[in-house]
Amino acid sequence: MPVKILMVCLGNICRSPLAEGILASKLPEDQFLVDSAGTGSWHIGHSPDKRSIAVAEHHNLSIAHQKGRQFSTKDFDTFDYIYVMDASNYDTVIEMAKNDTQKNKVQMILNELFPGENVDVPDPYYGLANGFENVYQMLDEACEVIAKKVIEKHS
Repeated sequence: MPVKILMVCLGNICRSPLAEGILASKLPEDQFLVDSAGTGSWHIGHSPDKRSIAVAEHHNLSIAHQKGRQFSTKDFDTFDYIYVMDASNYDTVIEMAKNDTQKNKVQMILNELFPGENVDVPDPYYGLANGFENVYQMLDEACEVIAKKVIEKHS
């Protein structure tokens, strides 16, 4: 059974689809399953933002097939690791957890680069196009660390 990793942001159209695509590209798909979700419900069934798709394609990743969905309490049972993009996402997901086992699955993604600092991945939705590239670079670095860690632990 594959190790399951979930990436969570607000709308599941900008940051978490990028994180899903980046991490999935770094892991053997027969051993790991990567998915993404949003804490909000606005974009259920929608494709990622065209700017996220474009920056992913610039880095030879395809995320256009992804469809937005909302995080649910069932995700605590399904996923082994849950990475959130910012403090607001963290608070929302933690509030939904029923116990410490579920809470312990949830981590701020940039804590992989800056342990304990709880640095947010900025939401590029209302910003300029270069904000998506900046987010891509942050997520790529964090996902590299995550990939090494989970491959070492689970392979």
